[in-house]
Amino acid sequence: MNKMKNNIDDYFEVAVELVKSAGEFIKQHTSGCKSYEVKSCDIDLVTEVDKKVEQFLIEGLSKQFPTHKFVGEEAVADGAKVEFTDDPTWFIDPVDGTMNFIHGFPYSCISVGLHVEKEPVIGIVYNPIVDKLYTAKSGQGAFLNGQPIHVSKVNELRNALVGFETGTSRDEEKKEVVLENFKLMVKHAHGIRAVGSAALNMALVAEGKLDAYFEFGIHAWDIAAGIVIVREAGGVCVDPTNAPLHTLRRKVLCTASPDLAQEIASIIKQYTPESD
Repeated sequence: MNKMKNNIDDYFEVAVELVKSAGEFIKQHTSGCKSYEVKSCDIDLVTEVDKKVEQFLIEGLSKQFPTHKFVGEEAVADGAKVEFTDDPTWFIDPVDGTMNFIHGFPYSCISVGLHVEKEPVIGIVYNPIVDKLYTAKSGQGAFLNGQPIHVSKVNELRNALVGFETGTSRDEEKKEVVLENFKLMVKHAHGIRAVGSAALNMALVAEGKLDAYFEFGIHAWDIAAGIVIVREAGGVCVDPTNAPLHTLRRKVLCTASPDLAQEIASIIKQYTPESD
């Protein structure tokens, strides 16, 4: 157990320094980045910064930990397969919230999560534009810029501020589900907010600024870091049906309490995207 903890601490220290350095690429574009490419649809976007950050992180981590595996958003977009084994596996979203980044809206981040034996053990979410670094290691608490953070005490939807996103898919069934759930949240929640980044929504739940967040159609690299941060902050990360969460199943529900998770799961319209 001590050996594993020491390893996790070592992995974490290396990753945090690399993420901070990678943040410099993003800081060069605080007013926006007008050069980008379209991926799967006209709102699924990628910039050279996405590619540079991912390459920088994978090269840096590979150099220190040559046996580790990687699942990076842009590598997968370019055709790499998602291979999820018991080996230490880093899930990297180089710029989560690319549309925000392109427009200069200051809610985008680098998200880096590590799974060992398929269990989430490290989460790092860094918004360099506003210098907010969320971190967590399994069993050691969650932090914002080195200070402990904790989820809110809200346990009823009528009192909850909920993070809500439309996502990038324009599939007709998905759009119907999104619109129905938007109406349900308007009806039942205290309020809803769209930040534009899955990782930052999760970090805000961990920080107690949001009380819940759910989304269908996200990817493993969007949530791998946030899972650790939310849980270490005392929150709940489950499937939107309130079943156990699976990192590759492309859907997530994060809340401040089990009661809130149960309530949201019981009223929202469900959707099952294809797994990663």
